[in-house]
Amino acid sequence: MSTLVKNIVPLKNSTALQGYRRGSALLVSFGISLFLLSGCAVGPDFVRPEAPKVTQYNQGGDPKEIATIEGLPQRFEDGAAPVANWWHAFNSKQLDDAVSAGLADNPGLQAAEARLRQSQENLRAGSGIFYPQLSAAFAEVRERNSPSTIGSSLPASIFNLTTLSSSVSYALDIFGGQRRAVEGLAAQVDQQRALTLGTYMMLTGNIVNTSIAIAAYRTQLDETGQLIALEKDQISIAEKQYQAGIATYGALLTLRIQLKTLEATLPPLRQKVSQAEHLLATLEGRMPAEFQPPAVLLTDISLPRQLPLSLPSELVRQRPDILAAEAQLHAASAGIGVATAALFPSITLNASYGQTSQTLGNLLNSNSNVWNLGGNLTAPIFKGGTLRAQRRAAIDAYQESFASYKQTVLAAFAEVADILRALEHDAELVQTESQAVKDALLAMDLLKANYKAGTANYLQVMVTDIQYHHAKISYLQAQAQQLQDTTALFVALGGKLTDKRFAP
Repeated sequence: MSTLVKNIVPLKNSTALQGYRRGSALLVSFGISLFLLSGCAVGPDFVRPEAPKVTQYNQGGDPKEIATIEGLPQRFEDGAAPVANWWHAFNSKQLDDAVSAGLADNPGLQAAEARLRQSQENLRAGSGIFYPQLSAAFAEVRERNSPSTIGSSLPASIFNLTTLSSSVSYALDIFGGQRRAVEGLAAQVDQQRALTLGTYMMLTGNIVNTSIAIAAYRTQLDETGQLIALEKDQISIAEKQYQAGIATYGALLTLRIQLKTLEATLPPLRQKVSQAEHLLATLEGRMPAEFQPPAVLLTDISLPRQLPLSLPSELVRQRPDILAAEAQLHAASAGIGVATAALFPSITLNASYGQTSQTLGNLLNSNSNVWNLGGNLTAPIFKGGTLRAQRRAAIDAYQESFASYKQTVLAAFAEVADILRALEHDAELVQTESQAVKDALLAMDLLKANYKAGTANYLQVMVTDIQYHHAKISYLQAQAQQLQDTTALFVALGGKLTDKRFAP
């Protein structure tokens, strides 16, 4: 793809342009005839960039499956196509309802939809240049004619003039400038469709991730509330032990500090819940004051077991940001053709037919008929280097778009690679935190048995209970991160629009 611009024939070596500038009518006529017969268009024909040759996203290979605590692994389906309604894989009605609400009412998606329609109408408008342009006119004027302007001494005359006419014009797209312009408009439609897909994917991903965050924060609030209750009970026992001379005042102060430290986590946590709920309201196109957040818990959300993993060669054909960059590259390529065609002559055929008369009653008489038939040839002779500079600028714009395309591809592959590694590490963390919860629960059960046997005191039991809830909070946070990274993978692989509003 990098050779596309280099393969453009320099205009200073173009036979047709040299002949034109030498004033050779014969050579220009030959060039025009050749283009008319061949239907060619100046400028490069766009070729899609080749897909990267890599066969994996990460050095050392990508995961095939990831173990989970339930014993059922997450499996990656190599070469699988993106899942359209991917959020259904979480088996949560609350998530499904939230996404449906967002797709129906989100203003950002509606704006993207309007921009797509606008680009489609611009393409239809631009395509009209390929058809003859017809128009009609009617004029009724009263005119004073002065014969002195032609050296006559006759007195001036005043008369009415009525004209009814129709005209047709057609621009011959000999060098393909108009075709390249319409090609650019079509590329803009492709770009806007890709951007709409990107808005669609980001919206659904943000709704799912925000819902997961709300569920995680609420669960953490519940667990923290239970921890605070246990801490208060522990302090109550410590106070009695201090009064009985069994515990020191320093030990009591340490417990009080732990309680206040734990209570200090509640306001920021509640703020996170509020912010996430307000964000979800915005994503669904609602005011926070009238929004009822879904009552979703982490236990209501299932971890998807089958994850698509597109081939690297296919990622560039389905990621919206890459498709948008490719469409921009296509538009820039067409822009070179438009700028090149501006260096050549343009021809327009014109014809008109009508009636003109000094009286309305004689307007339709055959003697009132008027017509003309002809053509216009407009050619640039000297414009101070403007046209050549514009062509060079168009080539530079193409090179900029190509560099931006490559950067977009690199960033996309890095994102997928990051997420795959994150999912591996999430699974390791979830397993570790799960084992910590099991160990804390076992320790608590053992101390409860010892307490019943009289070999342990109640304060020791409470300490293990507190450790259990701390472990559970860490485990829930790891679970939420795993769910969110799974969401990120679905979004990062791209997808397709199933909504008929966005169909080509």
